Amino acid sequence: MRIRPVRMARWSARHPWKAIVGWFVFVVLCLGAGIAAGNNPATTEDFWVGEAGHAESMATDAGLQRRPTEHILIRSGSGPLDSAEATAAARDVTARMTALPEVAEVAPPVRSKDGTALRVTVVMKGAELDAKKNVAPLLDATEKAAAAHPGLIVAESGSPAISQGVNDQRGKDLSLSERLTLPVTLVILLIVFGSVVMAGVPLLLALSSIAATMGLAMLASHLMPDPGVGTNMILLIGLAVGVDYTLFYLKREREERARAKGRLSPEALVELAAATAGRAIVVSGLAVIVSTATLYLATDVIFSSLATGTILVVAVAVISSLTVLPALLVKLGHRAERRAARKAARRAERGAPAVTKRAKPENGRVFGALMRPARRHPAITLCVSVLVMLAVAAPALGLKLIDPGKDTFSRDIPAMRVYDRITAEFPELLVKHEVVTRSAPDRAPEVRKALLELGRRAQADPLFAHDAEPVLLTSDDGRTSVLELQVPHPAPADEAIASLNHLRNQYIPSTVGQLAGVETVVSGDVARGQDYVHHERNKLPLVLGFLLLLTFVMTAAAFRSSVIGLIGVVLNLLSAAAALGALVLVFQGTWAENLLDFDSLGAIASRVPLFLFVILFGLSMDYQVFVVSRIKEAMDHGMTAREAVLDGIERSAKVVTSAALVMVTVFAAFVFLHLTEMKQMGFCLAVAVLLDAVIIRMMILPSVLLLLGDRAWRPLRPSRRRTQHIEPAAPSVPHVI
Repeated sequence: MRIRPVRMARWSARHPWKAIVGWFVFVVLCLGAGIAAGNNPATTEDFWVGEAGHAESMATDAGLQRRPTEHILIRSGSGPLDSAEATAAARDVTARMTALPEVAEVAPPVRSKDGTALRVTVVMKGAELDAKKNVAPLLDATEKAAAAHPGLIVAESGSPAISQGVNDQRGKDLSLSERLTLPVTLVILLIVFGSVVMAGVPLLLALSSIAATMGLAMLASHLMPDPGVGTNMILLIGLAVGVDYTLFYLKREREERARAKGRLSPEALVELAAATAGRAIVVSGLAVIVSTATLYLATDVIFSSLATGTILVVAVAVISSLTVLPALLVKLGHRAERRAARKAARRAERGAPAVTKRAKPENGRVFGALMRPARRHPAITLCVSVLVMLAVAAPALGLKLIDPGKDTFSRDIPAMRVYDRITAEFPELLVKHEVVTRSAPDRAPEVRKALLELGRRAQADPLFAHDAEPVLLTSDDGRTSVLELQVPHPAPADEAIASLNHLRNQYIPSTVGQLAGVETVVSGDVARGQDYVHHERNKLPLVLGFLLLLTFVMTAAAFRSSVIGLIGVVLNLLSAAAALGALVLVFQGTWAENLLDFDSLGAIASRVPLFLFVILFGLSMDYQVFVVSRIKEAMDHGMTAREAVLDGIERSAKVVTSAALVMVTVFAAFVFLHLTEMKQMGFCLAVAVLLDAVIIRMMILPSVLLLLGDRAWRPLRPSRRRTQHIEPAAPSVPHVI
């Protein structure tokens, strides 16, 4: 047989124990190799983007890079602050911090304007991203200082402490999502199969695929650094596609078993399933991999990590479906035969007649109702469905993007509550702009003069902090200077963004920008976010263009029809647009805050739209390939185009909807997480998959195909041979009925 999935299934069916043991050895080896190699985390340099990234590169080369900083707030628990007690606490904190090897320097205490609080600033050693791993001793020292001064509140916050808090919260959130997802997924599979054993097979393979991918991702991180988000994606996509691929295969094997009525062995049934569902799994898996690979075009460390995790887990899930799954099905098939033989023998001993099971209908009333409009009134169904999807997509026209920084993190993180208190007492700590210049060493005096003039002008601007003096740092060789300017507004605020625009468009051009041969760029909290959003907007057309092209080419090549390829692209765009519109409607406003437990950012996280289009295009191909494969198979067996569409949709409706419910469950679990960006991603994908499975695949797709008839299958080139019904090879040992 020339079909590779069938060859793999045949080998696994004939050597089930070798396939099963080999798979779990593969999982252990992958996980062990990953643990042995360790994870290679992304560094600060990996996140540099745009002008802000260039500015940080210049500052780092000169040894003037931003240092990780923590702030210790000292205030009264009740009543006015006792100055002597607060000063003593500040000395205690300073002494404890100075003794720590992680600390580079401790600044003198600073009193707030109203005199109700003291702040001690601690600068840590090492790179900015490494500080979150080293901040624990500082937090411990702060707790001890607080215990030594019970009359005061002594608390710590800063980027390192917040990052550690976010990591801890993300870990708890992932555990919560697993506790929510696994039981619901198991219940759905129990409803579909009516068997605990059969329901456990998809979960077992999905979880083992995830475990293997975790190890492979650690190895891959030594080629592409891991920014810490890859694990989330592996869990999210791994469980969804792992269960889906297994579900498709199991569904087809059951169909072949029902059709054979006991005349074929489990090995033969597995081969038949591999010839149809196996090919569909390979095509859909390749589609997800190819579409996800377009994320590399974004040239962003986070998207590269997401792409790597998704590609690896999908590839492993496909391999498991084509190797260990057939072996498991053969073992379960023989087990079922032995049970059936024992039951038949007991009935024969009692003289009871043989029991003939009545065939269950392919789909129930719900699926019949969903398919009825397209069957009876395809034109009306198409128009109404498209209008509904466009109406849902309409809010996407008002899409606003934001780079979610620390100001958007959950206040359930203790360091964030302390951060709010510190910035309320010392608002100048909210945002810092960094103007970086580079020139010849002999020009240092005039550069310094121009930067000081820039600082004076900015300080007179109401958008900047009046009480915080600009800080000017110069490298030892005099080539590089950094001017730090404080802004008393949160980074996402309009005032903070306006201050950056004033700086880049007015103050720099009129001061240091007039010096020929002096390179001047801006970084800082606001510049990082704004440049990142700009970077994502510029990359979106490129990624989307390649995504549309590759989706069309793969679909058209798989089914030898340019029309089918075009339909797939248009339907995927419609599904993604509707999901994005629903996302904007829910998360960009405030009406759903209490319902979904989030604080609206007034915008959508900048990574979500690009991520949505790429991942959704890949996942939608699962349903597209599975449904269209059934239709094409029916046509190849002599049905008319109309008959094939109705037969294919009817046969695939239940399994597609069941698979969609599993995906929706997995993605919807992320709505219960704390990180707003993860909430948005989970919600968007859950809505997209639900709309795609119900409206797109059961209403719009059949309506379009029914209206087009044979024209939908207009080939790019004539097929060399018609697809024939694949008969399994004769088993090596005759099967006795």
